Amino acid sequence: MDIATPSASLNEPPLLRHQDGSIVTLTLNRPQQYNALSDALLGELQAALDDIAGDPGVRIVVIAGAGAGFCAGHDLKEMRAHPDRGYYRDLFERCTRVMLSITQMPQPVIARVHGIATAAGCQLVASCDLAVAASVARFATSGIDVGLFCSTPAVPLTRTVPAKHAFEMLMTGDFIDAETALRYGLVNQVVSTEMLDPAVLELARRIAAKSAVAVNAGKRLVHRQRHLDLTAAYDLAIETMTANMMAEDVGEGIDAFLQKRQPTWKHR
Repeated sequence: MDIATPSASLNEPPLLRHQDGSIVTLTLNRPQQYNALSDALLGELQAALDDIAGDPGVRIVVIAGAGAGFCAGHDLKEMRAHPDRGYYRDLFERCTRVMLSITQMPQPVIARVHGIATAAGCQLVASCDLAVAASVARFATSGIDVGLFCSTPAVPLTRTVPAKHAFEMLMTGDFIDAETALRYGLVNQVVSTEMLDPAVLELARRIAAKSAVAVNAGKRLVHRQRHLDLTAAYDLAIETMTANMMAEDVGEGIDAFLQKRQPTWKHR
């Protein structure tokens, strides 16, 4: 299975969607612009995420990029063509909705990073639940190099990467390589370019093989509890686990464990 489209013609839409079983791949499709997040691309990405979030047949989402880069952030040419405060606020609000949608949708989202991920592109990686990177991938929050602090990318970055590492990335705009991103916790795995698709697919299939009830409840809990104090987090976890125990899949899973067999999930 091909996880991502490696190249695209100028006549193709800014976002490609491909489904293989329960795994959907969304490919940012502006290769000539290193998949910069134009107005059109943000709109199509938001629409796709909204549609997938309500589709129980989709278990895993992969976000990939066409061409040489993963995502170069916002489209600076488009931004300079609209020197208006209202336009900028609307742009950043729409980008934020996309990032929040990734976090709030029930399906786990995996970033497939084969090239550079800069500014809002790095924000996109940090917003995804999981990330697999090719060894040649590089990451930066480089807005500061043009006088623009990466304020919105800083939100998921500082919640993913240890504070001092995140601060250095934000203040210097310097690139970090894939191995450094792995050490910082920005990505889960680093593999060779040839092994990128197999690694993403293997991770996606491992999660898709689990009960959808548990996966969806788990993602919701993990994102909600991380901003609560310890007591409130445990209260939420107790409520989540209690509700989860009442699901039919849990009874099947426990019975299968006790009977030393593979479970047959009702909710796939």
